[in-house]
Amino acid sequence: MSIPKLESYTLPAVDELPENKVQWVFEPARAALLIHDMQNYFLNFWGSDSPLIRQVVENIARLRAQCKALGIPVFYTAQPNQQSDEDRALLNDMWGPGLNRHPDQQQITDALAADDQDIVLTKWRYSAFHRSDLEQRLQTMGRNQLLITGVYAHIGCLTTATDAFMRNIKPFMVADALADFSREEHLMALTYTAGRSGKVVTTEDLMLLPESKSALRAMILPLLEDDDEPEDDENLIDYGLDSVRMMALAARWRMAHPEIDFVALAKNASVDGWWSLLSGEVKA
Repeated sequence: MSIPKLESYTLPAVDELPENKVQWVFEPARAALLIHDMQNYFLNFWGSDSPLIRQVVENIARLRAQCKALGIPVFYTAQPNQQSDEDRALLNDMWGPGLNRHPDQQQITDALAADDQDIVLTKWRYSAFHRSDLEQRLQTMGRNQLLITGVYAHIGCLTTATDAFMRNIKPFMVADALADFSREEHLMALTYTAGRSGKVVTTEDLMLLPESKSALRAMILPLLEDDDEPEDDENLIDYGLDSVRMMALAARWRMAHPEIDFVALAKNASVDGWWSLLSGEVKA
């Protein structure tokens, strides 16, 4: 009756992801992040050192850090460690008493612990919207996109995505920031979302900004036509960076920093110059 012992699996690769029926664009000013049920109780079914959970936690942490930097609100769901039979109702029939038997495992995993600015919602059913004010909070904040991460992909995460869709909130299921009972069920959740209720994306799709100067440099080097590598203070245009690629970068980064445009990148066309723009050290 309880959740079974779970085994790690390889996260779906980009070329395995289902084709999206919608082409929604991630808008940081309209988005919120949901970290769904990443409580020790649910993670412990994979054991204490699961490579799957390590990767998922790492990806969620990256997204959370970027959301913090961009002013995107972060929500968590967490079941309480004491739930009456009336509260659990049919969950008892399907899963047994759940956290009631393991109240010491109620906490969200330390690597993703919420801070004072985050909003932790009490979770009562599969959907994060059930018996919570999530919808009202999103409306008040002017947010109509929900980035969904956590466990389990084909149960609470999928139900929340479908519920969001029915409330005119655009769900983005982050394929490599989810975990599930099995790879097959994980892919099933992604396939249903992509074709019926939302958009499937990867962590990298949502990482609008490089996380360090070295990451910025690694992003730029493949775009240069010259085989020689520039120093961080050298002009990238002299190394074959063309205007089309620069415009593409400007369009991506402008979603996070509206003041950054093609002209700003052209005027500061070096690794140092762009890193200063992205980190807010100089104005565009």
